[in-house]
Amino acid sequence: MTNRLPRLVGMVHLKPLPGSPLFAGSMDEIVETAADDARLLTDAGFPALMVENFGDVPFYADTVPPETVAALTVVVNEVMAAGVPIGVNVLRNDAIAALGIAAATGARFIRVNVLTGVMFTDQGLITGRAPEVHRLRRSLDLDVEVWADVLVKHATPPAGLHVEQAAVDTLERGLADALILSGSGTGAEPDMAEAKVMKDSVPEATRIVIGSGATSDNLGALLEVADSVIVGSSIKVDGDANNRPDPARVSRFIEEAARRGLV
Repeated sequence: MTNRLPRLVGMVHLKPLPGSPLFAGSMDEIVETAADDARLLTDAGFPALMVENFGDVPFYADTVPPETVAALTVVVNEVMAAGVPIGVNVLRNDAIAALGIAAATGARFIRVNVLTGVMFTDQGLITGRAPEVHRLRRSLDLDVEVWADVLVKHATPPAGLHVEQAAVDTLERGLADALILSGSGTGAEPDMAEAKVMKDSVPEATRIVIGSGATSDNLGALLEVADSVIVGSSIKVDGDANNRPDPARVSRFIEEAARRGLV
């Protein structure tokens, strides 16, 4: 694996892609919007970005169709011009497609919502595919990190599965390069008691990433249990992940992130 990636990641949430029910008919607009958002974030000081097909509701549980992979590849390739490390998250849980996109574009990391075990979600039962993910990464000889959610948002774990065991399994049996902890849904702050349990359950060197709910106000508290932060909703207009980045919110977050040593 390469040297560790930056500790702060800004989200580039994409408009609905071709083939999805809410696609508005213009791939050019999708690409231009993503590129503009990426430039705004990197010009403000974000050291890394993640591209996600956020607008493609309702999501496939596992394998997305070819048109989604093709569209995401085009957008990620364009966002690479921002000149910072880029990550890919193919919702809901197509890590194989994410690795393929990384292979084609040079993206440096992927987010996997369910790497090991199962989770009950609004897409039904999602099963982790860690064996396929790591064998593909090896066969393609990719220097791409796998960041994996532990008890991912918008989901319910099986009865009896607790955060400490899920974290250990994701790290030791799923071979995740970093563990992501989120709140209950998009933009929701993680449960800090749960975050501390997770941190205490894994080796000290394990990277823990906040995957939702980070704001300029709670950043200090979050960094008491986490090493890195992915931020999207709180830097958007009205704090809504569906909106474009708000320059004032972006600036405020970067100032606090710099004060906390994230950039």
